[in-house]
Amino acid sequence: MSFWYKIYYNLLYLAIKFLVKSKLMPPNPIKELDLDTTHSFLYVLPYYSIIDLLTLRQQCFSIGLPDPFHPITINKIKLPAYLFINDKPQTFHDYKSNLRKDSIKTFITYLDLHFNNPELNIQLLPVSVMFGRAPGRKTHFKKSSLHFPYGIQKFLSIIWLGRDTFVSFSHRIFLQKIVYEHGSDKFIVTKLIRVARIHYLRKRLAAIGPKLPIKHDLFNKLLKLKIIEKSIKDEAKIKKISVKKAKKNAINIMEEIAANFSYEAIRITDRILSWTWNRLYQGITVQHAERVRQLAQNVNEIVYIPCHRSHMDYLLLSYVIYHQGLVPPHIAAGSNLNFWPIGQIFRHLGAFFIRRSFNGNKLYSHIFREYLSELFFRGYSIEYFIEGGRSRTGRLLAPKTGTLSMTVQAMLRENIHPITIVPIYIGYDHVLEVASYIKELQGMKKEKENLFTIFKSLFKLRKLGKSYVNFGQPIKLKNYLNQFIPKWRQSFKIIPTERPIWLNLAVTKLAHNIMVSINNAATVNSINLCSAALLASKEGALTKKQLLKQMKCYLELFNNVPYSEESVTPKEAADFLLDEALKLKKIIIKKNKIDDIILLPKKNIVIMTYYRNNITHLLILPALLANIILHNNHIHINEIYRQVILIYPFIKEELFVRYNLEELSDTIDIVINELIRQQLICKNKDCININRSNIYTLKLLSENIKEILVRYAITLVLLNKTHKISRAILEKETYILAKYISILHGINTLEFFDKISFSTLLNTLKKEGYINKEGNMIIISNANLIYYTIIKLISTEIRFTIENVHQISNNVL
Repeated sequence: MSFWYKIYYNLLYLAIKFLVKSKLMPPNPIKELDLDTTHSFLYVLPYYSIIDLLTLRQQCFSIGLPDPFHPITINKIKLPAYLFINDKPQTFHDYKSNLRKDSIKTFITYLDLHFNNPELNIQLLPVSVMFGRAPGRKTHFKKSSLHFPYGIQKFLSIIWLGRDTFVSFSHRIFLQKIVYEHGSDKFIVTKLIRVARIHYLRKRLAAIGPKLPIKHDLFNKLLKLKIIEKSIKDEAKIKKISVKKAKKNAINIMEEIAANFSYEAIRITDRILSWTWNRLYQGITVQHAERVRQLAQNVNEIVYIPCHRSHMDYLLLSYVIYHQGLVPPHIAAGSNLNFWPIGQIFRHLGAFFIRRSFNGNKLYSHIFREYLSELFFRGYSIEYFIEGGRSRTGRLLAPKTGTLSMTVQAMLRENIHPITIVPIYIGYDHVLEVASYIKELQGMKKEKENLFTIFKSLFKLRKLGKSYVNFGQPIKLKNYLNQFIPKWRQSFKIIPTERPIWLNLAVTKLAHNIMVSINNAATVNSINLCSAALLASKEGALTKKQLLKQMKCYLELFNNVPYSEESVTPKEAADFLLDEALKLKKIIIKKNKIDDIILLPKKNIVIMTYYRNNITHLLILPALLANIILHNNHIHINEIYRQVILIYPFIKEELFVRYNLEELSDTIDIVINELIRQQLICKNKDCININRSNIYTLKLLSENIKEILVRYAITLVLLNKTHKISRAILEKETYILAKYISILHGINTLEFFDKISFSTLLNTLKKEGYINKEGNMIIISNANLIYYTIIKLISTEIRFTIENVHQISNNVL
């Protein structure tokens, strides 16, 4: 490089250091892409740009990768450490320009050197640099295409978007592997360059997304669809209005629904959220994001389906996805959030609004379904909350299948890329709305969202600990249907209806699998770990020594008997996690000469059940086993199998637990072996005994299922006292008795009076053959079988209360 070129590059590099602040994709490329920094790298960029190369150099210095401007010397031959796939665009473009020839020649030289020196193994590292990620709008005048700025446009991009620059690394490829598999001639190099072009185009499309529609054109396209035209005519006929008026109603519905995605709004919000997260949260832990990046680069239509804890979920997930180098999704938001100015802001961030119910409004239903299909057709990723609303208890809610059904129907249409569902677990050390959830569960009316409630919640903002986003195992819709309904393609062709006959059953099963997958991706944190231990004790208090012992017990269970491959357990020790929890001031420590006491303030006892419920499903099987062993003292392994297999279907349905009945016995054996290893129980031949020296740890573990079993027993004893009862009376008596027992025995859990849990229990009782339904009446078959098993697993005091239930309930009523 000449002296003047060095001066030019150094001046340009200084300007870039001042104007450009780039973000890495993925955030930690060395770790996530397993880059070996002890070997040399050949950086490959998509097109000629010294500015891009200097921006890459800036990031290489910051993360410890070799300088791309430092040539690689092999056998005294100096070769550049970077290559450009394409030349810079020119007014008179020459596809055989010298620069491209030089790149091909350099690439061939690298391959020849590796061919002649098998010990060489330089890593080829594809990198792309993007100044901003605006997709632009579709126009009538030119096709949607990916555009690389240059010249004056590039200069303006640096000034305007320098602080919004992304350096994206791809997986490395060893040059020795290329030589071994393909050789080193010019044909292979040309082919590899062609593959690289496709890779960069896909990567760029995944990062910026397809061009956005002009709203007027989108509405006109929807209005021309036959099903919408028919719905408009039907609307006019039913409401006795003109077709013109009905068409105006249809446009109003589209205005109510449609998003108005704006890249500038995303950029501004990113700045605000980056500032907000840094002040509110002590970090965002993201797991398994590489799965989603890979799906996007393989041109999948991604449907993000997270659990719903808080209104923060919308913002957190979009923020995380954006910083993973992907396009933020279009989000199905409840119509309750469509108020000024929040509704307008959310629309610009990709939200489209959905009513709680479509019943009785076919025009709305058809427009929403076609709008959703159009989003898929255009290649946008979608996000919706399958639970329908935020969980008030900390557990997953029963799924609502309407939007999911529309997703499956969209897949059945032609010209749509493969649709893949990504279940996502979202967790927090602190949920902003948890206090209002408790009030709602205690009977207070839900506070309507408005500008005042937003401002009121801002005053509650403080240090909130960490937040957690874990991307679960993707579910490819076509693969799922091939497995669940092998002949779905043929049946759809034979009966080409809007709703295939197999749809409801397939969607119901799919929805349940999604909920199980979300639970599979649960993330354990200091707060839910401490709450699970403390809430198991009377008055929510333990000595520090016992609490640390209990936390260690849980951590060893999670690590030695992993719930799933997707679940995440903290790597830190119990004492470190306890210190973390104490900093959040949800639990307090009281100094004592004998041993410090860790306790939950009374005002926090109910609140902390929300956080414990986030991970209840991880502990539920060990807790059930501990409960059975404690209440039997000395029990044969076969009797343990019998009791677990009898009770497990109810737990599985309520908590979306992953284990199938076929694998349950093996899982029981694994958990029992872990409890033996922890010296909580002993095994003598085929009998299990309690280890008296660690009985308190075992008892605390068993308490994680206490309230569930009590709730089951309340319903079952009422069913056992009669042969026939109406659902309304059963629900009323169950609520009264649950209230009575909660006061008498100090049960303060959010889900104890939850009607959804009650409904799930009745559905499982019917499924398992314990009851039948005739209209609104419940006919009892053999509910006593499950009742007498469960009643033996609860405390003597509560059992006494429940066994006198008939007299108590009659007196109260």
